[in-house]
Amino acid sequence: MPSHNHFKQALHEQRPQIGLWSTLPFPYVSELIAGSGFDWLMLDTEHTASDPVLMQQQLQAVDAGRTGTTSAVVRPAWNDTVLVKRYLDIGAQSLLFPFVQTPEEAAAAVAATRYPPRGVRGMGGTVRASRFGRDTDYVRDADAQICVLVQIETEEALERLEEIAAVDGIDGIFIGPADLSASMGVPGELNHPRVRAAIDAAIRRIRACGKAPGILMLDEKRAQECLDLGALFVAVGTDQVLLRKSADDLAKRFGRGPGAANASY
Repeated sequence: MPSHNHFKQALHEQRPQIGLWSTLPFPYVSELIAGSGFDWLMLDTEHTASDPVLMQQQLQAVDAGRTGTTSAVVRPAWNDTVLVKRYLDIGAQSLLFPFVQTPEEAAAAVAATRYPPRGVRGMGGTVRASRFGRDTDYVRDADAQICVLVQIETEEALERLEEIAAVDGIDGIFIGPADLSASMGVPGELNHPRVRAAIDAAIRRIRACGKAPGILMLDEKRAQECLDLGALFVAVGTDQVLLRKSADDLAKRFGRGPGAANASY
């Protein structure tokens, strides 16, 4: 049968999961950060130069490098049935669907992850997810281990939050703070009072619906505030920012890098 989805189980048991967002689409990086001990890693394809072939290698790298029950969550570039099928077939079990605006779009996301008659996922008998056909129970048991997360990132989506949360098969709702700030007319101002209030209210509303709230928040103090409000899957950093900041800070200490004088020694 499919491997047990520890991330999905933790969300249903309301155990907070701390994650790292990965936008460096290289298996070497995926294996490295999988050993850091985070509960989950977001492997992004929406804003990266990735594809299913590369993602398969990243998933294999996470499997090789993970510590404990570190889980991979894949974000497809779009809520696309064919693309979702490909990610599921290569072994993804948890998916974050970007820019879900309506309950109909949420239902379409769920349907793309389920075999008929519950959904529209196409059947492939010898895919990696079924251990190339060796797991003869995969088709029967796969649906129960797939975790569906949908991302709401506009004021319009927030207005329909309860309708989206009511869709059967939705495990969690992720608040996209950057796009939400743009939707509210203050792009990039994540600490704007209106944005903060909308995020705080959304976390409470999602929990009231019995679903798991999630968010990416690089400000550690604010991330803890979101956890205290009831967020259950929170990404607290990104691999690219960690590398960039560490490299910039080291260069600056030697008078180099962005904004430095680049003095000679």
